[in-house]
Amino acid sequence: MRWCLLVLSLPTDNTAARMRAWRALKAGGAVALRDGVYALPDGPAQRDQLREVAADVRANGGSARLMVEVTAEEPIEPLFDRSADFAPLVENAKAALAQPDAARSARRLRKTFEQWAAIDFFPGEAQRQAAEAVAELEQHVIQDADPGEPRAAARAVIRADRAAYQGRVWATRRRPWVDRLASAWLIRRFIDPAARFVWLADVASCPRRAVGFDFDGATFSHVGTRVTFEVLVAAFDLGSPALHRLGTLVHGLDAGGVMPPEAAGVERVLAGMRDAIDDDDALALAAAGVFEGLYRSFDKEAAA
Repeated sequence: MRWCLLVLSLPTDNTAARMRAWRALKAGGAVALRDGVYALPDGPAQRDQLREVAADVRANGGSARLMVEVTAEEPIEPLFDRSADFAPLVENAKAALAQPDAARSARRLRKTFEQWAAIDFFPGEAQRQAAEAVAELEQHVIQDADPGEPRAAARAVIRADRAAYQGRVWATRRRPWVDRLASAWLIRRFIDPAARFVWLADVASCPRRAVGFDFDGATFSHVGTRVTFEVLVAAFDLGSPALHRLGTLVHGLDAGGVMPPEAAGVERVLAGMRDAIDDDDALALAAAGVFEGLYRSFDKEAAA
């Protein structure tokens, strides 16, 4: 294992520069080997980070020397153990399951988890437990807000023959939200242009020959970490940069996680449409315009 070491010193009277350097090193995950000596695993991003700190130290009258590709005789990896950082996430996520503001807690804990994971250079059991606890809380929030939201199946996505899904009736839960609206657009746009949709008040009443999507027991629904939109993209081999980018947006709004810059605006527009339009067919048609516009924009950027 090779390391980057930053050896620095600052005038004792420059408290502001000292604190700035300490905060930058802490935020980047560096560990102190002794006073004024900090280590990170060697890599381009880590070198750039330490160079920035070194430059600021020198600009404020201090000295800094960066050493790269250093080999340590004694193991340094244990100093990067993040168990103590991830442990509160596990406890707080479990406690939030019984709280009325679980959704707010889930967003806060997801952000904190991603911050710690970004500097967990040697991930282990602690990160895995924290990831599972936060994901469980997010699933609880989704189920609480919409009891019909499907649970992810623990299996691989099964490839589908597009020819077998032409002119079909597609059924899902009524009052569709992001994943179902995006999936309906995807189905008509790339899979079955003549698709007709049935919006179910009770999934048990799904027509026998209909293709169900986005509910437990449906032909296409959540699989592993993928939401229904992502499952349809994979099942029908529709992969493209634009659709993958759209899938990230849909996933974030439906199940949490990475939120692209467009997410907040798209969520607000769709929420307004859902409040204003009572008919689910009309709502799906209006939402299709939003997803078509996003897809064309993403596709244009990918081709540039």
